[in-house]
Amino acid sequence: MSQTLSTAASRAELERLLADDVPYGDLTTEALGIGAAWGQMQFFARDPMLLALAEDAAAIIELAGGRVELHATSGTRLAPGAAILTAEGAAAALLKSWKVAQTLIEIWSGVASAARDIVDAATAVSPGPVVACTRKNTPGTKRFAVAAVKAGGAVMHRLGLSETLLVFAEHRGFLGDETLTDTASRLRRGAPEKKLVIEVSSVEAGVAAAEAGFDVIQAEKFVPADIAALMARLAAMPRRPVIAAAGGVNAGNAAAYAQAGADLLVTSSPYLAKPRDVQVRIAPLRR
Repeated sequence: MSQTLSTAASRAELERLLADDVPYGDLTTEALGIGAAWGQMQFFARDPMLLALAEDAAAIIELAGGRVELHATSGTRLAPGAAILTAEGAAAALLKSWKVAQTLIEIWSGVASAARDIVDAATAVSPGPVVACTRKNTPGTKRFAVAAVKAGGAVMHRLGLSETLLVFAEHRGFLGDETLTDTASRLRRGAPEKKLVIEVSSVEAGVAAAEAGFDVIQAEKFVPADIAALMARLAAMPRRPVIAAAGGVNAGNAAAYAQAGADLLVTSSPYLAKPRDVQVRIAPLRR
C-alpha cells in the first residue's frame, strides 16, 4: 500500500513523530519478549467524525513495519463503529506505532469535523460563502492543519506571512498620515500580482477601504447586521470587493453571516475542536 499512499507529511516528518514517542525502543514490549509475535491492529470510529489524516496514520504504521489496509480515506464522514484501517505485523511494529497513529487521527479528525460543521451551517442557507481557516494553528503542525481543513471542506485563509498581503491596524500605525489610497497604490507597485486585503473594524472603515481600491475587506468582529449594512453600502460599486467576516465565526453563527451576504467566513475555531475518539483493538494473529 505504501506505493500509493498520499500523505500530508513527508516520510522524514512522520519518522520524527515516531522517534519522538519511541526514541530508544519500546521498553515494555522488549522486556516482555513479545516483539516477534504476529498480530492485528484495527482502528474504528468511536465518535461520529469527518475523517482526517488516515493516510498519514497508515504511513506511520508502515514505517514501524506493519502492513496496512485503509477502509476509509480522509474526507469521509464516519458513523460510530465504522472501520478506519486494519494493520498486520509483528507485535513490536503494531505497539510502536499504535498511539502516534491513533492520536494523529483523533486530533485532526476533530479539526476536520468542526470545519465541516461550519461549512454545512453556512451552505445550508446560501451556496455562496466559502469557509477559510486561519494560520492560527499550533506551530509546527501546519501540514496536518492544512490537510484537516481541506478534508473538512474548507480552505486555508493564509498559509503564512510570505504569500499574502493583509494590512492590519498594527501595520497602519507605522504609516503615519498616509492615506488608504496611497497605501493601496504602494502595495500594488510592490506586489502587483497579489490581492490587497485589509482588516477593518467598522462599516465606515470598510467603505473607505473599498473606495481606496482594496480587493478584500476583512470585517473583524462585525455582527451579521453590520456585514449586511456594509454589503448594502458597497452594492452600487462597479467592482465590489470580497467581504470576509472574521473574528468569532463558528458553527453556531455561520448561517447568520451567510444570510448577511458575507463572501468568506474566516475562522480559527476548528483548531480548538475536541478530538474525535478512535477505538483500537490489538490481538495476536496466527500466521
